[in-house]
Parts: sequence; structure tokens; C-alpha cells
Amino acid sequence: MAPTWLTVVACTYLATCFGCAAVIAFDIFVAGRRQPMGVMNAVFPITAMYFGPLALAFYWRWGRPPVTGRPWWAMMATEVSHCGSGCVLGDVISEFAIFGLALTIAGATWGAEYVGDYVLALAFGIVFQYFAIAPMRGLGLADGLKAAAKADFISLTFFEVGLFGWMAIFMFVLFPAPHQLMPDSAAYWLLMQIGMVIGYATSWPANVWLVSRGIKIPM
Repeated sequence: MAPTWLTVVACTYLATCFGCAAVIAFDIFVAGRRQPMGVMNAVFPITAMYFGPLALAFYWRWGRPPVTGRPWWAMMATEVSHCGSGCVLGDVISEFAIFGLALTIAGATWGAEYVGDYVLALAFGIVFQYFAIAPMRGLGLADGLKAAAKADFISLTFFEVGLFGWMAIFMFVLFPAPHQLMPDSAAYWLLMQIGMVIGYATSWPANVWLVSRGIKIPM
């Protein structure tokens, strides 16, 4: 069980992130400030689910249409956010599904989490990448999915490496069994949010390399 102070911090930060995501979603879907690239309508609110106020501030300065004259770092930050959003969506769905179904691999829940998180993150990542890369390049379904898989596999893997490394620390060092945190606690999701921020950082160099090689198109 998480200490009380950690639960309080977790609940506060989770509520803040939900609020920031709601503000961005309201601005996009209610106020009508839709993104030129449709998939980004989902990316910005999802990014706020783990970056909170930083994501809201970035959206207001560099993501809110109309946007002109963005610096290189802001374009890359948007690119990495796009990659991270598919990962985050897959990770969240996987974590709840594995917990709800009590799935394990070789008797270990963490094994199922690693496999499930990666598979779903890859699936959602490719879908997100498809809706970015196919319209820009005028590709059909098959060619678009191939290009999306090529563009997203490396960057997504680097995102998950950062997240999984942090998960190993809080599962086996900070909160080892029998005190292991579970997805039904706020503290668990605060730690997952930290892991997502770490994953964002570890995937940044991969995204820079992919953009420099023309495999990805800067947002």
C-alpha cells in the first residue's frame, strides 16, 4: 500500500492532468480550434494526461491554431508527443486489461504487463503514425501502414525502453512484492506518469534521427 503522502500527491497531480487535458479538449472540440492534422486533436489532450501543466502551456504557445514560425525544438516536441500518445494509450488500456483479467506470464504479472503494454503501444502507435504520414504523403492503406510501421517502430521502442526501465525500478526496488502497487491505486498511475515522461525523453533522440533520415516528417 502506498504511503498517504504519495497518494495525496498522486491524486493532486492526476486531477491537475485531467483538468489540463479537459481544457485542451474543450478548446479543440468545443471552441472549434481543430488541428490541421486530425490526429493531433487527440495527441495534445493525451500528452496533457502525463505532462499536465507543461503540456497545456506548450499547446497554448505552440500547438493552438493558428501556429506560425515554430522553432525546431517545438516541432520536435510535437513529433515526440505524437509518438508518445500512441504509446500512452496502448499502455493505459493494457494495464487495466491485464489487471482486470488477472493475466500473467510464467506466473508473473509484470511479464504480462511488459508484453501487453508493448504490443498495444505498437498497435496504437502505428495507427497514430498512419493518420499522420499517409495524408502527408498521399499513401493508400497498405503503403501507409508500412510507412507508419517503419517510422514508429524505433521511436516507440525507445519510448517503451524508458518507461519499462522505470517500471522495473518501482516494481522491484521502490515497491517490491508483497508491497507492490497495483493499477487500482492513484500512486501507481503517478509512477506510470513519471515513466511516460522518461519514455518521452528516451524517444527524443530516436525521433530526431528518424526525422533527419526522412523516415519521419516533422510536425
